[in-house]
Amino acid sequence: MAYNSLIARVELTHVSFGEVASVIGKAGGDIISIDVISSSGDSSVRDITIEVGDSEEQQVVENLKAMSGIKVINVSDRTFLSHLGGKVSVESKIPIKNRDDLSRVYTPGVARVCSAIHEDERKAYSLTIKRNTVAVISDGSAVLGLGDIGALASAPVMEGKAMLFKQLGDVDAFPICLDTQDTEEIIRTIKNIAPIFGGINLEDISSPRCFEIEERLTKELDIPVFHDDQHGTAVVVIAGLLNALKVVGKNIEDIRVVVNGIGAAGVAICKMLLSAGVKRLVPVDFEGAIIHGGEYSYPMWQWLAEQEQVESQPGTLKEVIQDADVFIGVSRAGLLNGEDVEKMAADPIVFAMANPNPEIAPEEALKHVRVFATGRSDYPNQINNVLVFPGIYRGALDCRASLINEPMKLAAARAIASVVTDKELNEQYIIPSIFNEHVVEKVRDAVIETAILTGVARRIPPDFR
Repeated sequence: MAYNSLIARVELTHVSFGEVASVIGKAGGDIISIDVISSSGDSSVRDITIEVGDSEEQQVVENLKAMSGIKVINVSDRTFLSHLGGKVSVESKIPIKNRDDLSRVYTPGVARVCSAIHEDERKAYSLTIKRNTVAVISDGSAVLGLGDIGALASAPVMEGKAMLFKQLGDVDAFPICLDTQDTEEIIRTIKNIAPIFGGINLEDISSPRCFEIEERLTKELDIPVFHDDQHGTAVVVIAGLLNALKVVGKNIEDIRVVVNGIGAAGVAICKMLLSAGVKRLVPVDFEGAIIHGGEYSYPMWQWLAEQEQVESQPGTLKEVIQDADVFIGVSRAGLLNGEDVEKMAADPIVFAMANPNPEIAPEEALKHVRVFATGRSDYPNQINNVLVFPGIYRGALDCRASLINEPMKLAAARAIASVVTDKELNEQYIIPSIFNEHVVEKVRDAVIETAILTGVARRIPPDFR
């Protein structure tokens, strides 16, 4: 169940707050805080912050309005309040207080700077916002758990992503929502706006178009292009898996892994598993297991079928999960039950990441598995992309990487895993919190080091000289 946080401003007259609290509780709401706005001898005005499920929200408000001795002045949804007027803004670094200031930041002085960039485009990195700016771009075709809601409706997500870039990685990011789902038009538009940006973060673009868009832009632009739904998910999955394997005492070269849901995230996870050393991989989608030597019309499935580490035994998910050491789900809810995971190898690891409801109910899975992770924040071991993109872009921008390659992604995964110390590591803690201050720093350093080693860095940061 999804929960909302409401603020009810009420005026109380000849009614005890205990009665009000009782009415809220009976309707399914939990009082988080109470703020007294004003008080007189006969009445008081208070803001009551209430956490309530979607289905009980209306009932809580109606019950308050029905009480005698209380007037409901206003009800605000705190989530909506945090989005009022948008969540990001643009601020000047230099104040313009007089004509001299104006002449330096704009005309006529700016002409000299424009000419300098015209003569040497590399100077844009030192003389414009390009050095620290990322475009967060979506066409609104695959937003969170909402699906194809269009460009404008995707804007709150892109704004939120821009906030996280800034707060966690000190990267200036700007949300861009494209009112087209035509692959060629998206590629053309992004190429046309790319000059001012140091990187492109693709977000919530549906499969299979996302593969071609990212691949083409990576080849045709000289700045990093990163589709977070694919690679951000894959990086943090590998990070969690590396630590989970430490907990159960298994080597990545020895395990058998079943990945269910071979779309954007599933393909990227499979690729990274192979890069990390997995020798026995079973990709599964709605038609069953994708097998080595099979023929498929979907290009990414065909690519997997050509990899020697992919098993050749066909079967449904419930069949192939038998004797698997690891299950990774990026598909839909309710595909597995306790009996299914009982058939897995000893000390099974299950990453059930369908949102909002995972492939197997956590309460059922936890009875049978050794390490369990989801994409949710209300259970331990949340697999969250926020651990990845701030640090990976901080590093890519600092070394002016021309692209983000597979070794850089794997280095980021290992860096995230390393944040959890051996002393801290246990079944309930295989992945660090998104607010752990060491995550961005370690990811940034690992990305820069790998970019230098793989020849895609165009600048050596001072701390690496």
